Amino acid sequence: MKTLLNIFKWIILVFFLFVALYPLIWLLLASFKSSNLELQQNPFGFPDQWMFINYYNAMVKAKLPSLFFNSIIVALFAVTVNLIVASMTSFVISRENFKGKNIVFTIIIAGILLPIIAFMVPYFSIIQKFKIYDSLLALIVVYSAINIPISVFLLTSFMESIPVELEEAATIDGANFVQRFTKVIIPLSQTGLATAGTFCFIYAWNEFIMALLLTSSESSRTLQLGIRFFTSQFVTDYTAMYAAIVITIIPSIIIYFLFHNRIISGLTAGAVKG
Repeated sequence: MKTLLNIFKWIILVFFLFVALYPLIWLLLASFKSSNLELQQNPFGFPDQWMFINYYNAMVKAKLPSLFFNSIIVALFAVTVNLIVASMTSFVISRENFKGKNIVFTIIIAGILLPIIAFMVPYFSIIQKFKIYDSLLALIVVYSAINIPISVFLLTSFMESIPVELEEAATIDGANFVQRFTKVIIPLSQTGLATAGTFCFIYAWNEFIMALLLTSSESSRTLQLGIRFFTSQFVTDYTAMYAAIVITIIPSIIIYFLFHNRIISGLTAGAVKG
């Protein structure tokens, strides 16, 4: 009976692994095919000839280097702003006692439950008011703000798991409020910061709707918007578009592999107390 359960378990795991990996493998194979015709005639097979030039065409046709640079700037600055704001907020909520603290925390993390599309009109109005429409700054502000609820939720849980005695010892040694935050909490919260920062980076890297709404010129276009321009009124260069998609996926995969241990630790921090 135990053997049958193990076999069944592995069948389920392999099935879900196949479901998760097959679209990526198909996308990679499709990006090397010679033309749209081959893609239509043999969509699930290996390419007749491996066309590495598709990646060159993708880089040139969509001007991916400049779009890649824009996306990197937006993602990195959005992560930086997000972590600065979220870490200070989480420190106050996790360590200070004040009236209405639970209400404030609940209101902040309630943003996790709201659909992003509900913020489109308010964000557009705010960006227009500040006269930063069609700029990378607009995307940085919006992406960092959208990810504050999840970052505060993760960092607050993580900071609450840090022993208060460490701060008390620092206070006895003469540390003030700011020094407790910068010299005790922040160094011990690197795992939580890596987790929150990774989520923010992946969101900022892959986001499309807000980028389409808040930018219009080529100079402020991000990588995800660039992929859209492989489709014209009469024809779509699917092989080059798939090559561009593969290129855009690579940074997210690299970030996850670099920080996956910290991400898992950060997600489970505070889950078990005792």
